[in-house]
Amino acid sequence: MSVKTVGVLGGGQLAWMMAAAAKELDISLIVQTAKENDPATSLAADVVVAGIGDVQAIAQLGKRCDMITFENEFVDLAALGKLAEQGVCFRPNLSVLAPWLDKYDQRCHLQSLGLPVPKFITLPDGKPQGEFPSPPVKALGLPVVMKARRHGYDGQGTTVIQTWQELEPTWSQWGYPAVLLEEFIPFERELAAIATRSVSGEFTLHPIVETQQENQVCRRVIAPADISSEAAAKIEAIARTLMENSQAVGTFGIEMFYTPSGEILVNEIAPRTHNSGHFSIDACTTSQFSQHLRAVCDLPLGNTQLKAPGAVMVNLLGYEHATSDYREKRQQLEQIPQANVYWYGKTQSRPGRKLGHVTVLLDETTEPARRQQALAISQKVESLWYE
Repeated sequence: MSVKTVGVLGGGQLAWMMAAAAKELDISLIVQTAKENDPATSLAADVVVAGIGDVQAIAQLGKRCDMITFENEFVDLAALGKLAEQGVCFRPNLSVLAPWLDKYDQRCHLQSLGLPVPKFITLPDGKPQGEFPSPPVKALGLPVVMKARRHGYDGQGTTVIQTWQELEPTWSQWGYPAVLLEEFIPFERELAAIATRSVSGEFTLHPIVETQQENQVCRRVIAPADISSEAAAKIEAIARTLMENSQAVGTFGIEMFYTPSGEILVNEIAPRTHNSGHFSIDACTTSQFSQHLRAVCDLPLGNTQLKAPGAVMVNLLGYEHATSDYREKRQQLEQIPQANVYWYGKTQSRPGRKLGHVTVLLDETTEPARRQQALAISQKVESLWYE
């Protein structure tokens, strides 16, 4: 199928960056998003202002596009399934998307593929009856991580429980929904990989990166990660298994824990382009956004190699409740050598909200000098942004 027009469900910054890539590939991108001033509306070829759960609007979008892809995973699969039965093409297709929307289902699917994950169980919804915490819960040990099964992101819907006395009161504050409980991994570093698979089965992996989180929100990304060739080979094998056994089409973000003993455990999967891959716009021959479009449109995948010795990406997170474009701060950031500043055009700032990012290319060719350079630059960016 020759693809000339792509629909995107969601109009945030990921769709905005995808729209820029679409222009370079001569692909027409139509975005369906809830607000007419969402980031992607400034670059998309056309915009449908409707929530991504608006089935009638999606049906109309399907008639205007050769296929529809996703900016986020907050979708109603049952409703979309009826449209698929009517001939609307989704990539990745809905059966591929299904295991990744619920964090417990995601864990089970990864385990079924033989991929390494933390120990986990689920707590069904409703106030617990009988002994609590139960022996299976206590078997996870302390601390333990509690996650909302759906719709949690950027630190929302995730908390670390330090004592068993905290567990039920915290769960009660959430309203006793079904949750995922998993063992806490005392990792050395957090890593991420951007994997892509095309309709024809071609596979690529962008350089593996180190991600640094604060309060479960990504603050900075260092590319490439300072890991051994053996660790890199393990990660590539994980990514291939995941993408090929799932018959995935498109770009997926794979978040992992790297332990002091060299063990690699899969943390979470994002079935879409991902914050950890933003560095690729400036640092790689082919960005994750271009690669995703190439994959879903069944075009040859691009070269994912770095164009510089490395890069550091720093998220510009909101730190106050305000209405501002922070122009003066952005101008200061632009003065940093090799800096590329991306501003998503959001009009409202609140603590933790992703307002933009900065990518700086690195010139150090060896470790640990390159990592030290990345940390020094990220400290400079953050001192200008948060001062």
